[in-house]
Amino acid sequence: MEKVIRTADPDPADVILEIGPGRGEMTVPLARKSCKVIAVEIDETLAAGLAETTAPLGNVDVVQGDVLKVDLEQLCSQRGRRLKIVANLPYQISAPLLMRLMTLRHLFSSMVLMLQKEVALRIVAQPGTRNYGALSVIVQLYTKPTIEMFLPPDCFFPRPKVDSALIRFLVRESPKVEVHNEKAFRRVVRASFGHRRKMLKNALRSVFGEDTVACDVEKILENIGIEPTRRAETLSLEEFSRLTGALILYLPSSGS
Repeated sequence: MEKVIRTADPDPADVILEIGPGRGEMTVPLARKSCKVIAVEIDETLAAGLAETTAPLGNVDVVQGDVLKVDLEQLCSQRGRRLKIVANLPYQISAPLLMRLMTLRHLFSSMVLMLQKEVALRIVAQPGTRNYGALSVIVQLYTKPTIEMFLPPDCFFPRPKVDSALIRFLVRESPKVEVHNEKAFRRVVRASFGHRRKMLKNALRSVFGEDTVACDVEKILENIGIEPTRRAETLSLEEFSRLTGALILYLPSSGS
């Protein structure tokens, strides 16, 4: 717990968004080191107990609700500066929550998250490796992720069935590579990795359909210097950006 707090590096001017505070073991020391803690807890009983426990501190706002549904924009945008996130996430929601936080990244300066080890390895994976995927690309586009430590199941109660990792994300001031249409970029990345065993020319054809990009996809790839027989896990962020720019006229207008 001390390592998590040191990694978060709170100071007296910081506002901390804590996700999944439980009984407040970390909430109290965070509150003592920062200006304010906004604690989002889904469990009604735990939230009520936390509000009672932290009331004497005077700088903890307890929000009872599902962090995937809470209006984080409204909750965080009136604070005058970007927040820091500290969270021990329920592992089953870590990927969708990370994607949501990426769309709200303007609200945050850094995030310190406890994640399942396998998810953490996917986040920091580099092109050409087994763990590299859509999550790696999207998160690395917007943040600088670093694994701070690994933790075995014995470090937790109740004891999980998997190893965990503490990972720190510094939110970039601007994306790592230039992206003109972020929605299109995400769509191309997901499409490419949706059929990761297929060559790019086939993966993209199966997603966009035979009547649109299918007849041109191989030529488009060649024109931007990407070999059509490559697979998604070999592409860099810069190559995904170029690929998006080349395909954007063919992408369906609906969805995200």
